[in-house]
Amino acid sequence: MIDLKELQKEVMRNKLEKGFNTTDIALEFCHAHEELSEAFHKYNKREEGVAEEIADVAIFLLGVSGIIGFDLEKELVRKIEINKHRKYKKKKSPDGKDVFIRIKTRKDP
Repeated sequence: MIDLKELQKEVMRNKLEKGFNTTDIALEFCHAHEELSEAFHKYNKREEGVAEEIADVAIFLLGVSGIIGFDLEKELVRKIEINKHRKYKKKKSPDGKDVFIRIKTRKDP
């Protein structure tokens, strides 16, 4: 099993080796969004390939993290820990769906 730090390095190695973008951050966000949209489209149409598109999203997120210069694994662990302690209240939308609203606190403004 490989860890995210190694995957992030591998994504950057591949970008450099193939001559892919490593400077235009906005473009990388656009590509990640595009891949997420493709995953949603395939999921919505019940087509195959959703997992591959989600993997592409992860690759772009690892890549943009590498370009910007932060450790995505570290940030994920930190954010998961924050989310564990957040409080939410559940309400119903006008169409009856559950909507979760975060309760802001002094510790988590």
